[in-house]
Amino acid sequence: MESGPAIFAGAVFALFGAGLLAWTGARLWRGEPVGLGVNRIASAALAGMAGTVALALGGYCLTRL
Repeated sequence: MESGPAIFAGAVFALFGAGLLAWTGARLWRGEPVGLGVNRIASAALAGMAGTVALALGGYCLTRL
């Protein structure tokens, strides 16, 4: 019974993390700012860490089935 919510949460975290990392990489590749009005390096690092943590949480949820 508990595997349904774990699959859903894992998929949501994994998709969000992968999407955030892809979006951050695309913004950096084009030379565009990741966050408006924020230091480019700091915003890229924070977005990269958030994407990595979300992807790791998704992997954790999916392996705990």
